[in-house]
Amino acid sequence: MKSEETIVELFGKMPYKPLVEEIKDYAIFHLDTEGIILSWNQGAEMIFGFSKDEIIGQHSTNLFTPEDRAQNRPGQELKTAKETGRAEDTRWHLRKDGSRFFAQGVTTALRDETGKLLGYAKIARDDTGRKEMEEALLESEEKYRIVAETATDAIISINEQSIILFINRAAIRIFGYQIEQMIGQSLTMLMPEYLRHLHRAGQERYIKTGKKHLNWEHIEVPALHKDGHEFPLELSFGEFSKNNKHIFIGIARDITERKKAEEEREQLLRSEQAAREEAERANRLKDEFLATLSHELRTPLNAILGWSQVLQYNNLDEAGIKRATATIERNARAQNQLIDDILDVSRIITGKLRLDVRAVDLSNVISEAADAARPAAEAKNIGLQTLIDPQATQISGDPDRLQQVVWNLLSNAIKFTPRDGRVQLRLERVNSHIEIVVSDTGAGIEPEFLPFVFERFRQSDGSMTRRHGGLGLGLAIVRQLVELHGGAVSVESKGAGQGATFIVSLPFLPVRLDPEDAVPRVHPTAQNGSVLDCPPELSGLRVLLVDDEADSRELLNFVLESCGAQISTASSAAEAIELIKRERFDVIISDIGMPEEDGFLLIRKIRSFPKEQGGNIPALALTAYARAEDRVQALRSGFHMHIAKPVESVELIAAVANLAGRMRKLNESEEG
Repeated sequence: MKSEETIVELFGKMPYKPLVEEIKDYAIFHLDTEGIILSWNQGAEMIFGFSKDEIIGQHSTNLFTPEDRAQNRPGQELKTAKETGRAEDTRWHLRKDGSRFFAQGVTTALRDETGKLLGYAKIARDDTGRKEMEEALLESEEKYRIVAETATDAIISINEQSIILFINRAAIRIFGYQIEQMIGQSLTMLMPEYLRHLHRAGQERYIKTGKKHLNWEHIEVPALHKDGHEFPLELSFGEFSKNNKHIFIGIARDITERKKAEEEREQLLRSEQAAREEAERANRLKDEFLATLSHELRTPLNAILGWSQVLQYNNLDEAGIKRATATIERNARAQNQLIDDILDVSRIITGKLRLDVRAVDLSNVISEAADAARPAAEAKNIGLQTLIDPQATQISGDPDRLQQVVWNLLSNAIKFTPRDGRVQLRLERVNSHIEIVVSDTGAGIEPEFLPFVFERFRQSDGSMTRRHGGLGLGLAIVRQLVELHGGAVSVESKGAGQGATFIVSLPFLPVRLDPEDAVPRVHPTAQNGSVLDCPPELSGLRVLLVDDEADSRELLNFVLESCGAQISTASSAAEAIELIKRERFDVIISDIGMPEEDGFLLIRKIRSFPKEQGGNIPALALTAYARAEDRVQALRSGFHMHIAKPVESVELIAAVANLAGRMRKLNESEEG
């Protein structure tokens, strides 16, 4: 009897045959010993798509994929079942239409009472849906792994005991550990010591209560690098349960650079705010300075204008005239000093202040400054004491500027010292430098103002009700002049009403001057006096005055005519050119700032004339433009001399006489 007949006979005799044939969820069929299909139930028809007539008698290899047939999977399956009694397989199979489905199957060997192999029974179930879900899950896990490995943020998973289960490459880079140094270790290894107990406590509370006592979704925490340095992390946490156990996943980002950028932005904002406040302060100081400047300039102008009107409209006796003229002169000099201070500050700011350095006997500087300040001290009955150390005399410097330093300090001390007070001026040698010390018993300086004493335009009292005048420039000029000499100046005061002490420190500087170089530069200067000393050069001198201001022309005309000069005047450059074309002049005195054509253009036109038409006339620029660059421009334009307004009468006479001598030498050379 053939095996297939035996199997069919046995199967036909089974009482549950109808039940097996009607099962639709499972494919159940029988094979002979060679793998030929002998039976086929409804489930097999539905799963594989073959009817009984189509598949019975066919080999079971038709149900396998080509790649499984190539590897003889059907034969191996039967062999396993034959040898062990049972073979399980989970693989892809083919339907009649060629489509594939995933199936789990069991093949069982069938034997008779003697153990002889009769064939095989196979049960299979379509598991395609589950397989697709598994593959989708695997694909999702693979995507997660790829995302985790390529992420720039650290991804770390831990269990309920804070043991690290997973890390990505970014975590290795951020924390500095290798993967084997982190997996299986506590997450607290990545935390500063002072945070570890907080982490454990928070995690335990969450596991017990389910409540997040910390805002784990988005927090900023300090982290610990392998090398021991702390750095800021931005941290987010999530959690899921697996087998009733909590698994926590954290995403961490190193925000060191961001924090630096934020700090830089904050610093920039602070700098901008400070700059804005400084600009506002400077603007406020500027407004205060302009108000003070207006006051200080108008105050002497008021006296000058008032006494000038008194002289003009009132019959004064000789004493009244002297009083008026003395007041006018004093206020004019005060106003001139204000202008000089402003120009000095301008030169200092632009770096154009130059020193005429030579050997200086400081005892003479001290004495001259004290003599200049003594009348002001005597007017307030202030005792002015001078102490000079004989060993502290010789240094290298500019005597005029050093005298300006001492005079400014003395004037400041006298101004802020009440009547019957004392001011002391001391010169002494201290170690390797010389100190000039000016101390007083005056108003003193509040501690909060001490750092600003030497700043430009700063005054402790800048209000309209202040008791002391001035522009707040004197001490700023002192500091700059002292520093230009390589020294330093400081101030001490115990507070309001307790006086102040200013200390100027000047170094000993080597003096290497040849006898010829030691001669100081000579500029036209004048001494105060009541009678003009007219030099003979001015007698009969033909002078052309060019100025658009009538008062200025009238003053210059009066002074020069008093010395015998013959004066012609012009109110503009064009009028001056017409006069030069008609007459011959020995000297030209011209203003610079004039309407339509200024003095620079005028002198250039004159210098373009032939000599016989006055092209080489000696010329003096007399102008209110008193900066160093103004003087340079005047000389380059063709003027021989430059004098700033206001000018002393005797200085003007000396300058014109100098030019007259130049003209005489020029004429002699032409005749020769």
